[in-house]
Amino acid sequence: MTIHPLESRPWLDSYAEGVPAEIEKPTQTLPKMMSASVKAFGRRPALEFFGAVTTYRDLGEQIERAAEGLRRLGVGKGDRVALVLPNCPQHVVAFYAALRLGAIVVEHNPLYTPRELRHQFEDHGARVVVVWDKAVDVVDGLPADLKVEHIVSVDITAAMPFSKRLALRLPVSKARASRAKLTGTPKARHLVAWKQLVSHKRLSRRVAGPTLSDTALLQYTSGTTGTPKGAILTHSNLRANAMQGRAWVPGLVDGEETFYAVLPLFHAYGMTLCLTFAMSIGAKLVLFPTFDLGLVTEASRSSPPTFLPAVPPIYDALARAASRGTIDLSTVRFAISGAMSLPVATVQRWEEATGGLLVEGYGMTESSPVALGNPIGPTRRPGTVGVPFPSTEIRVVDPGDPAVDMPAGERGELLIRGPQVFQGYWERPGDTADALLADGWLRTGDIAEVSPDGFVTIVDRLKELIITGGFNVSPSEVENALEAHPDVVGAAVVGLPRSSGGEEVAAAVVLREGAALNADALRDFCRTRLTPYKVPRRIVVIDDLPRSLIGKVLRRQVRERMLA
Repeated sequence: MTIHPLESRPWLDSYAEGVPAEIEKPTQTLPKMMSASVKAFGRRPALEFFGAVTTYRDLGEQIERAAEGLRRLGVGKGDRVALVLPNCPQHVVAFYAALRLGAIVVEHNPLYTPRELRHQFEDHGARVVVVWDKAVDVVDGLPADLKVEHIVSVDITAAMPFSKRLALRLPVSKARASRAKLTGTPKARHLVAWKQLVSHKRLSRRVAGPTLSDTALLQYTSGTTGTPKGAILTHSNLRANAMQGRAWVPGLVDGEETFYAVLPLFHAYGMTLCLTFAMSIGAKLVLFPTFDLGLVTEASRSSPPTFLPAVPPIYDALARAASRGTIDLSTVRFAISGAMSLPVATVQRWEEATGGLLVEGYGMTESSPVALGNPIGPTRRPGTVGVPFPSTEIRVVDPGDPAVDMPAGERGELLIRGPQVFQGYWERPGDTADALLADGWLRTGDIAEVSPDGFVTIVDRLKELIITGGFNVSPSEVENALEAHPDVVGAAVVGLPRSSGGEEVAAAVVLREGAALNADALRDFCRTRLTPYKVPRRIVVIDDLPRSLIGKVLRRQVRERMLA
């Protein structure tokens, strides 16, 4: 028995008008999807970067030329091509060029350390790397036994307008600082310049390309454990998720939308919402190497956004700027937040400033990544992550035995099944068996509760639950209590080992400017909201919470600091 199988989907009544219960099965690989967009929207702008515009026709031409360049480097079907790039036009071209050959893209954070990159390169064994020139020497310094044969160096400023490239060369400190932020001078030798890679003629049509069942992407994730693993995502997985996203927002107009890529394309969320979903509907994708309020404000004057996928800290910063009159966001009709909990206060601030809707979604790398979302309309429910996407099933099970469903309304581990669910972890059959059950259900590692009408609330991460005195404590619940105090602007709650066994609840807090910590008073405040065993025994003040590039609080780092 399952809690919400496809034949019993109470959430369908909450779908926005026009959203189907199911999507059709994908029929296009990602390269064919891109080719269809090039054919349909050839003269429309596909990419914009610091004001420089690339049409869909030009993008298609660059993809074919880059694919030929990669073929001449020996890339063929099934080979891994590593991308170590920020958001830039070359990233989009390299992504689709590798896929055009039937190769497997492996995305990497360009700010990774040599140690972080080494682990992943040891795992996937890519021989060709397309890398930002600022990160070339890090890649070139990887051990010789990794057998990286070709490094393609990318100067992202080459994709900027001539006037802006010229401005970066001015002999003034501001220009030098901007140039140093955007480009580097690698010491490595025997590099292939990006300009050289795309200098060839178009790829021969005799190259067959991939099939729907072929692996398109290895996306590294810690999953439900701390060791990064390569999630295997097929063309069918990624195309299905783009189709689900399109179905979820029926108000979009193909060929008329402007998406802002403020999320990193190397992250699953940015990859699907921008690299696949946006391209599938002929949208203009405005690329930002990092989120910068000034750059976004400048771009909005000439290319106002209509669709903005982002994370709560970005929405909050933009909404505050809009309320000050610094930026006009009235053109943003749709905004979907993910990767972390979306505060209701941020929703209210955003919608007051823009007049558009901000809804929360949910997913993970292993689900391509989006699996649930709040309806784009009056039935949305702030504070929840929404309801399952079309063609998606959910269950809530006993975390200790996923074969046992929890009674309706009780908390348990969330399971997902649908066409976007991954195929397993690269060369890790044991981890795959732990995460992907035999009947296709994906274990999320998240503790959730589901309302009778199918709205899901994520309570916490299974691996981050604190066990104290035999009781489970949700870090998020304690953090919410701490952050309700007027002097606390941020909190991270972790479990620290006790000499007597088990864990004690500990908190790191960021205080508002001018406030001082009174630990006893703060604990008394928490006791008005929490049962005694959930109240932090240890509280420390820190200047700022460690966060990932997309703004998620890194509790593991907080715990390591407190243990040290």
